[in-house]
Amino acid sequence: MHFFLVFSPRQWLTLHTLVVLLALATYAALSLARRQRRHPSAAIGWVLFLALVPYVALPLFLLLGTRKTVRARRHPRVALEATAREELHEPGGRFRALAAGLGMPEPVPCRELAIHRDGAMALERLRMLLLSARHTLEVSSFLLGRDEVGEGLMALLAQRAREGVRVRLMIDGVGLYLGGRPNLRPLRAAGVQVGLFVRPWSSPLRGRVNLRNHRKVAIADGAWLWTGGRNLASEYFIGRTLLGRHERPWTDLSFDLQGPLAVQAREQFERDWAVAVGEPARKPRRQPLPLAAAGEPLVQLLPTGPDQADDTLHELLVDACFNAQGRILAVTPYFVPDPVLLMAFALAARRGVTVDLLLPRRSNHHLADLARPAAVRELLDSGARVWLVPAMVHAKLVVVDRTVALAGSLNLDARSLFLNYEMMVAFYDRDAIERFTAWAEELRAGAHALRPHRVGALRELGEGLLRWLTFQL
Repeated sequence: MHFFLVFSPRQWLTLHTLVVLLALATYAALSLARRQRRHPSAAIGWVLFLALVPYVALPLFLLLGTRKTVRARRHPRVALEATAREELHEPGGRFRALAAGLGMPEPVPCRELAIHRDGAMALERLRMLLLSARHTLEVSSFLLGRDEVGEGLMALLAQRAREGVRVRLMIDGVGLYLGGRPNLRPLRAAGVQVGLFVRPWSSPLRGRVNLRNHRKVAIADGAWLWTGGRNLASEYFIGRTLLGRHERPWTDLSFDLQGPLAVQAREQFERDWAVAVGEPARKPRRQPLPLAAAGEPLVQLLPTGPDQADDTLHELLVDACFNAQGRILAVTPYFVPDPVLLMAFALAARRGVTVDLLLPRRSNHHLADLARPAAVRELLDSGARVWLVPAMVHAKLVVVDRTVALAGSLNLDARSLFLNYEMMVAFYDRDAIERFTAWAEELRAGAHALRPHRVGALRELGEGLLRWLTFQL
């Protein structure tokens, strides 16, 4: 005997309503329990998605819905002690005060800063760092290419491990596939410890599949740090060959330095490594970091992402734009900011601050290019200047009033600002800021200024949908 369940239209509507209510209740309960402070556009998008197609949206929400892995603080931090209030009036003082209030590591002295003029220099400095290590090497990258650069660096890491150096390599779980899924077995056989940061589908019930580690560092003996925007693949250093045609390397920005910032970066690596390998994070054992002498260059590590209670770099950038007096210079491959940061840039331009934004004419992410015009038009309408570079630009740099320069892994798009694990370094030294500015000005010299133009309502609607999509991708 066969039994079939047949629902009347009224019963089906009642069942569908219950599923919608269950999906919305799950969204509300998990968001409140985890204290997920979502961007309004993301929150509205999830609610509409869950209400319209709960059968698809609810499983996706359980896979992708977590934004923060730590609870938000109940009480704000005290930014500065009363004895240090005079620092607010020094160059970069307000930025440092807010960074302190957001719980960032303290500024530390910087020695021997090298800004890499091109990919060849960046690769040479990276190899020098790897060869210099005597005890430990920590390397983290979003992706590792299955190409000349990736395989060459893997061979070097394997060599160092065989020579007795403790080598740890961490690659993002999704970035591994984007890099062509290189063979990691020889690394492990040589003694390199390999960690994949949140493999796809590894922990779906905790909703962390969509949280990617975009931080890029190499640290030798906790004393020398190499970092910036470059992943460990050929297009970031020497170029690649596609369909028999050699492509020039992307324009990118990386740098290396020595000093206690490397110690702080290694501590951040330890926390990320614990997530990647599923072990409790070890508490660092170190002596107090040295204090900077009068006039000594200062740098500050600025991590942001799901492991921070606040949206650290988003809040620092918004505050910096609101308080800028002379000029904001920004370089980014993708410009799809949230409305608050976009308004901060636009209002700075409207009150007379020179705002220069450098973008590639065409990036490697077509969806991001399709989603950016609305934000670019708003900037142009406010009086900002937007420059299009003919080649692919993957660099990330923001300079405000020549009092602070930020360089590292953060793109000016919603994914980097709100979902990815990112890391920037703040430079407060006038000489370092001038050098980063000169690097950007050389890039701007080969760009052309974009002119404002009008578009129709249908295109604006399509761009809005793309902005929501790119937030998740």
